Parts: sequence; C-alpha cells; structure tokens
Amino acid sequence: MSEFTIRRANPREAGATALLQASHGLLDSMFPGDSNHYLSIDGLCMPGIHFFVAERGGRSLGCIALAERKGYGELKSMFVNPDARGMGIGDALVDHATDVARERDLGMLKLESGNTLEHAHRLYRRHGFSNCERFGEYPDSPHSIFMEKAL
Repeated sequence: MSEFTIRRANPREAGATALLQASHGLLDSMFPGDSNHYLSIDGLCMPGIHFFVAERGGRSLGCIALAERKGYGELKSMFVNPDARGMGIGDALVDHATDVARERDLGMLKLESGNTLEHAHRLYRRHGFSNCERFGEYPDSPHSIFMEKAL
C-alpha cells in the first residue's frame, strides 16, 4: 500500500476542487439532476462541515466531508480518484471521519448514496453501516439509498 496522509482541507484548494468536480461530474452522468444531493464547493465551506483530503506527494487522491447535523453526523462528498483506488484511501477516509464524529460526540453517522454505487455500499458496510430509512430533508427517490452506523 502506498503511503498517504489525511488532513483537514479547504474545498477551494485546487486539488480538492478537482476531486469534487470529478465527483460531481460522475454523479451528474449517472443520476438525474434532482437525484444528486452533493454539497456545492461553497456548501462544503459552511460552519459545521469538516472537509478532509487524502494526499500523497502533494497530490489530492480522495476526499470526504463530515456534516454536523442535529443529533448525528452525515458523511458527504466521499470520493477517491479512480487511479488511486485500491490503495485503502476510502477506508482511511471513512475511519478518519468516524474518529472526528466520535471526538465531536456525535452518536450516529448517516449517509445518502446513489442506489447503483455498489463499491461505495460495500465500503460503508465494511465499516459497520447498514441500510436505514430516509432521513433529513432528502426527497423520496428511487435513486437513493440511506445508511447509518451507531458510534
């Protein structure tokens, strides 16, 4: 496994922005617009959002955000550059966000994911997430699945 580090980052940094744009482009190509619930780059800069980047040699390889909600944390903007997959970055990002959620005394983690993103679903299940009911302000959509994990 190649070495990489995870750090808190500004979503407006060039590497982070490139990851987010790649993620948004992929989701836009896979799902109808009204079924995409990713946060904009500006939205990821709001209070209560903790944004992290995995990098190696100054190159951003993956990202994740933890949004503090009332009574729980929500994972957002999880993405690993396709050429960096298989290095354990996704696992490390989920672990890092989970650790931050525990430090913030959030008792539960939740997420919304596209229904066909099976690799992501397997990643989340490896980390103890299971399917749950729709939460927050998400609309009913056949393109979404919801998952949660008690901390």
